[in-house]
Amino acid sequence: MDLPLRVIELDDLTLRRFDGEADLPEFFRVIEESLEHLRPWMPWVAEHSLGRTAEFLARRAGLWAGGEAFSYAIVADGAIVGACMLFRPSEAADDVRELGYWLHPAATGRGLATRTARALVDQAFRLPGVDHVEVVHDTANRASGAVPARLGFTEHARRPAEHPAPAGTGENRIWRLTRSQWETAAATEVR
Repeated sequence: MDLPLRVIELDDLTLRRFDGEADLPEFFRVIEESLEHLRPWMPWVAEHSLGRTAEFLARRAGLWAGGEAFSYAIVADGAIVGACMLFRPSEAADDVRELGYWLHPAATGRGLATRTARALVDQAFRLPGVDHVEVVHDTANRASGAVPARLGFTEHARRPAEHPAPAGTGENRIWRLTRSQWETAAATEVR
């Protein structure tokens, strides 16, 4: 089975596969410091705890090995500043992968989310059979929507949110980028 890179170096930014229990103290602290920033848009924050964070990290290796989800710590200046994931949504066809990302509030506004998403798109299209990459977010979350827009994604659909965000509208926007769009952009060096 082809898998994405475990470590992606992007000059001053690194995406690295989570290291389970070793990452727990730092990752938990970053979430704790980001709660108010994340609460409006991330429904999982309502159930946030040390135990849930430990469970999340413990499951990463198995999901990675099974090709279901590839989760990375976003590291800048030697410290975890967020997380991102490339995964196959349960209801999606085999040729679709979705990506998600979040950052500590002190790490926003520097292009880190866009660079992270670009790297995950590159990894998605290295996987055999993947033809589409999607980003899904509540329509009110303009910051999350700016990232796929900058990378050439187009709005594909809208649907009711399964787990509505506390500050959200309850409607998700689905952005889509095809392999051919990405390859065309690479050929013309738009990225």
